[in-house]
Amino acid sequence: MESVPEGGTSPITYLLLQASAQSTQSFSASVLTILLIIILVLLLLTAITAGAETAYFSLKAKDINYLKTKEQPAARQAVRLLDQPKLLLATILVANNFINIAIIITTNLLVHTLLPPNIGTFTGFLIQVVAVTFLLVLFGEVLPKVYATQNNMRMALFSAPVITTMNAIFSPISRTLVSSTTFIEGRLNSKKGHNNNLSNEDFEHAIELTVGHTATREEVNIFKGILKFGNITARQIMRTRLDVAAIQYDMTFPQVQAYAIENGYSRMPVYKDSLDMVAGVIHTKDFIPHTEDDALDWHTLIRPAFFVHEGKLIEDLLHEFQQKRIHLAVVVDEFGGTSGIVTLEDIMEEIIGDIKDEFDEDDPMFRKIDDHNFLFEGKTLINDMCRMIGIPSDSFEDIRGESDSIGGLILEISGKFPAVNATIAYQQYEFTVLEVDKMRIRRVKLTINEIQEGEEED
Repeated sequence: MESVPEGGTSPITYLLLQASAQSTQSFSASVLTILLIIILVLLLLTAITAGAETAYFSLKAKDINYLKTKEQPAARQAVRLLDQPKLLLATILVANNFINIAIIITTNLLVHTLLPPNIGTFTGFLIQVVAVTFLLVLFGEVLPKVYATQNNMRMALFSAPVITTMNAIFSPISRTLVSSTTFIEGRLNSKKGHNNNLSNEDFEHAIELTVGHTATREEVNIFKGILKFGNITARQIMRTRLDVAAIQYDMTFPQVQAYAIENGYSRMPVYKDSLDMVAGVIHTKDFIPHTEDDALDWHTLIRPAFFVHEGKLIEDLLHEFQQKRIHLAVVVDEFGGTSGIVTLEDIMEEIIGDIKDEFDEDDPMFRKIDDHNFLFEGKTLINDMCRMIGIPSDSFEDIRGESDSIGGLILEISGKFPAVNATIAYQQYEFTVLEVDKMRIRRVKLTINEIQEGEEED
C-alpha cells in the first residue's frame, strides 16, 4: 500500500509534489548529459586547432612538396590552407579562442549543476578555475601539441577538413585581422624605408648587380643555380620513364651487353614485366671481367635499386647520394609506380649547367636559332628549357599542371593533341610543333615575343 501523507496534506497535492520532484531530477540528468557531450566535443575541437597550429607551421619545404603530390582531398585542403599562412594562423587563433570561451561557459554551467547549493562562493569559484585550467592545459595544449610535434604530417592531414570548415566560418574575422596586421606592417616598413621580404627574383637581380660585372655568365648562372637549388624536386629534373633505357630481366648476357653498348650508359635499371617492377640496377663496369663468358648468369651482378619519391628535394637527395655512394635513383609516384630516374649528373647540372661527355651528341635537345627562337625536343624538361633560354624556372608554373616536359606543357596549354605546324601560345611564348611521332611531340620551335608596354601593365 502507498503511504498516506501526514499533516493533513491531501493525496492529490502529495502526488503532484512527488511528480514535480521526479521531473526536476529527470531534467537535471538530461541537462548534465548534454553539457558533458558539449564539453567533450569542444575539447576535441580545441585539441585539433592547437595540434594543427603546431603541425602546419612545423612542416618543411619537402613536406609541403610531398603534400602537393598527393591526390587525396585532405592533402589538397592542407595545401590550400598553407598557401595563405597568415590567414591560416588567424583562423586557428580566432577559432581556438572562441572554443575556449565556450568551454569556460559550459564548464561553469556543469559545475553549478553538480555542486550542492550550500557550497561557498569562493570554493565554487576555485573548483571551476582548477577544473577549466586542467582541461584546457591538458587537452587543449599539452597533449595535442606533443602529438603534432612528433606526427606533424599526419596531424596536418587529419585536421585539414576541420580547419577548412573553421576557415569558412571565421573568414570575416580572420581576414579583418590579417588586413589590419598587413596595414600595420606596411606602415612600419614604410617608416623603416625598406622591405625585408625579398623574392627569388630580387635575389637574382642582386646577384646580377653584385657579381655580374666581375664574373662570367657561367659563374652568374652557378650563383643562381645555388639560390634555387633548395626548392627543386626530383620530379622537376628526372628523366621520364618514356626516356629511360632499362634492361629486361629475361635478356641473355650477350643481349644485355649489346643493349648497354648501344645506349652508352654506365648504369641502367633492370625490370621484370614492366618498368613499374624494378629489380635493381646494373653497372656496365661489372661486365668487364666476363665479356667472353656468354653463358654468365648476369643477374648475380644486379645491385639493389635506390627508390625516392618524386616530391623529394634534390638537396636532400644529393646528401643521400653522398652518404650511400650511389649515382642513380629510381623516382616513384604516390602509387609506387616508376615515374623516371634521376642521377647525380642531373643534380649537379642544376648548379653548374649542362655537363657534356664523350657520349653526348652535339645539342641533341636544344639549338639556338637567334635571341628569340629556339629548337627543342619535346621530351626536354621544362626546368631545363627555362635554364637554357635564361628565364625563371617558375615561368610556366600556373599552366604546367602535372607536366614535366615541353610536350606535356603544350598539351596542357592546348587541351588537345596538336597537329604538325600548329602554334600554341602562352603569354609571350609561342610553341610551334615541328615533328610528331605517333602520339608524342618530337620537336618544337619556341619563339619568345617582345612584351609590349600595354601587355605588361595588364
